[in-house]
Amino acid sequence: MDRSAHRPRAPSVYHSATRSPSSSLPRESPVSDTPPSARSGNSPHPLYSLPLRPFAEGIPGSLPIDSDGIPSDEALDEDVADEELDPLSSSVRVRSCDVYLGFTGRSASILRLVKWLRTELEMQGVMCFVSDRCRCKDAYAHSIAREAMEAASFGVVVITRKSLSNAYSMEEMTIFLERKKLVPIFFGLSQAYGGLEKEWKEVVNRLSRAELKWEVNAGNHRDSIMDVLLFLGKGLGRRSVIEKVDRWRELVAKELPISRNLHFVGRKKELMELEMLLFGDVEGMHHDDYIEISPRNRRRRKMTGGSSRRDRIAKANEKRRSKGKEPVVWKENKNDIEMESIGSGERPLRLGRKSSATGLLFGKGVACVSGDSGVGKTELLLEFAYRFSQRYKMVLWVGGEARYLRQNFMKLLPRLGVDVDMDNDLSLERNGPKSFEDMEEEAIRKVHKELMRDIPFLLVIDNLERENDWWDGRNVKELLPRFGGQTHVLISTRLPRILNIKPLRLLCLSGSDSMSLMKGSSRDLKTEEADALRIIEEKLGRLPLGLSLVGAILSELPIAPSKLLDSINRIPFSERTWSGEDLILRRNPFLVQLLDVCFATLDQAEMPDKLATKMVQASYWFAPSVIPISMLARAARETTRAHRGSQFWRRCLHLISCTWMISKAPNSKADASSMLLRFRLARSTKNGYISFHDIIKLYAHKKSDGRIARSVIRAICTEGSLLQHSDHIWAACLLVFKFGTDPVATNLSTRDLLSFIKQFVLPLAYHNFMRYSWCSAVMELLRLCTETLESLENSFLTEVNNTRNNSSSMRRPKGQSSIRSDPQLYWDLAHLRAMLLETRAKFMLKGGQYDLGEQLCRTAVSIKEVIYGWDHPETQATFETLEQLLRFQSNFVIS
Repeated sequence: MDRSAHRPRAPSVYHSATRSPSSSLPRESPVSDTPPSARSGNSPHPLYSLPLRPFAEGIPGSLPIDSDGIPSDEALDEDVADEELDPLSSSVRVRSCDVYLGFTGRSASILRLVKWLRTELEMQGVMCFVSDRCRCKDAYAHSIAREAMEAASFGVVVITRKSLSNAYSMEEMTIFLERKKLVPIFFGLSQAYGGLEKEWKEVVNRLSRAELKWEVNAGNHRDSIMDVLLFLGKGLGRRSVIEKVDRWRELVAKELPISRNLHFVGRKKELMELEMLLFGDVEGMHHDDYIEISPRNRRRRKMTGGSSRRDRIAKANEKRRSKGKEPVVWKENKNDIEMESIGSGERPLRLGRKSSATGLLFGKGVACVSGDSGVGKTELLLEFAYRFSQRYKMVLWVGGEARYLRQNFMKLLPRLGVDVDMDNDLSLERNGPKSFEDMEEEAIRKVHKELMRDIPFLLVIDNLERENDWWDGRNVKELLPRFGGQTHVLISTRLPRILNIKPLRLLCLSGSDSMSLMKGSSRDLKTEEADALRIIEEKLGRLPLGLSLVGAILSELPIAPSKLLDSINRIPFSERTWSGEDLILRRNPFLVQLLDVCFATLDQAEMPDKLATKMVQASYWFAPSVIPISMLARAARETTRAHRGSQFWRRCLHLISCTWMISKAPNSKADASSMLLRFRLARSTKNGYISFHDIIKLYAHKKSDGRIARSVIRAICTEGSLLQHSDHIWAACLLVFKFGTDPVATNLSTRDLLSFIKQFVLPLAYHNFMRYSWCSAVMELLRLCTETLESLENSFLTEVNNTRNNSSSMRRPKGQSSIRSDPQLYWDLAHLRAMLLETRAKFMLKGGQYDLGEQLCRTAVSIKEVIYGWDHPETQATFETLEQLLRFQSNFVIS
């Protein structure tokens, strides 16, 4: 039925929330904008005895989802699926209602806002009754909504242009204005408006004079919801609501690890494509940039139930044309984007002229960006996150590097307010305790539960390196929430295809955008200088990373483009052995020469210490996340002065004129980091941190030696904090111990190794196991630590035997002591090994691996009995752990 055909009638001035209705109205009435004059007080039937279809809560909790995580065709046929409400529970909900939330309209943006606000209120313990009264099925349903308005302490009304011509919305505003409990939210509408019917002028005038109001647009959804929650929390006397909103603000302030790129240019088309893929529509001024999709004729597939997507698109476009609007279509693009349903077996979607509407995945909340290193994937994701952050409760930024992906994902638990309960008592109903796999899956399910609510989050996975987890080989898809909900997933990767999604392929910048990025602000150039920039642009292949470096040099140094081009060409290109991950550097020698010029400039400015250059070289060994500047500078200062790159860059200085070099800078960490940011060799992050592009780190690493890795570990041990730098402590563990087939990057002395394990490895293991349920990686780390100490202990014992056999002249590894020279060191080694064994046994007790835990615990008891004695508290505490393992093992066998 066309609802627009029903002309709404203005409510009578005598019609109020307390007026008794006429009982002669029929029970069923068509959906219209006319308010009923019936009240539940005169209904002949009690509330709990009547079958009741959805009447007030017109917003769905979720769409029906198929096995692949995509809303079913039946759910997509209608704007919103109806909810089934229990009449008795609805009555209880009405009587205990704190907030009445009224709205009009079925647009996706309004539903998204209302569902978000409702879920936030209910999560804070505020009972909320949501009503789109135009969808009420009968007079009785209207009476329930009226009863909720009477019971509510506050009335939140979302006011749109449709609301001003809707009798229900005007009635809601009138009732709560009279009680002085109206909380108006102007959605896409300012407080000053006109062109209304005479009968409603009084309500409109009162609204226009209201001091309490929120004007919501596409750029302030999150802030408006925060303000409404704060007001309602204060009005209802709910201090917990205020505290949670304050905590929310704190998390939002640091949601993105990297600052917004002030030099971002172009990519307007790609940003609109991402918006279309995630939201299904484009709001604001970009709507007219789309043209119609012309699907190819193809044999129609047989479907059971529901209409085809092509029919739905045609109906939607026909409806938009009837309202005088242009159809929602896609702009022609030479480089088509292809996506396909995950696991559905459908043919891929091709957007543009060649697109097929059968596989359309607009608005499913997932998008993937692919491209070569340096092409600007992270910058595009950052710009999208900053531009649309107000449409989400929070942006959850996750680094996708293989060794850190699982840890980064588990770190979402505290940000989402989820506590992981690691108490693992024996459960007879489960026929045994939870395994490590069960613990990790349960933690992941808790993250999914939060992300599958009606609260929108933006989950960004940057630089996803592989589809399978590096630690246990499980598919990365298990970490992601189901697609189609309010949470959106945005992925960047270098892979051509991932998770059965053929991504948006990001290409290099256009010619105009390339020139804009190199020239910077409005800068008039002579013809020969502009030609020089075009030559640089061509040789760099319009790679945004290289273009940005050129723009930084021209902005910071008094040099003309032609002079810069001549200096780059005079730099000798030395052949190096680039591995597979160095593809861009191997294919683009001009980029390598440009980097040579940049680092030669840094060396000349910071002679003799070259702190900035060493900071870039040291960054390679840190975790792929933001790095504390103080820690990075300490690692750089501890490196040897004779680094390999200095001699080469010193030769480069003789080949380029020094007249345009920057002046000598004070050699401090603040000056060094500022110089790296000015030359765009580093990314700007929050205060006290810095970040580097992979290409920059890789280039600098090729000019350094392995001794920097040891300096990085010492810096982490000196300034590292478990709560703030756990990812960098993990990076140090990856350098010290042999994970997988990778060689050990550096060897520590025995005393330094024991100190590192005691101060960082054991606390890190407890922290990640108990707080994040990251079991598999923690158990592997502890196993490698134990094996390393066993190897050292065996070398000590071998030395004792050799000494007895007059073979004491046997060479030892540098930095290692002997039992004869330092018996305390051997005692510390044995004690720490017992601690590792006991820790592994306790974790295995929680993971149900009682047999292995018993063996490890018995070894720990034996070691402590030798070094402490049987009656010592340390020995007895370990023995109690052994008894607990035996008790749980016997209970499991009996059950």
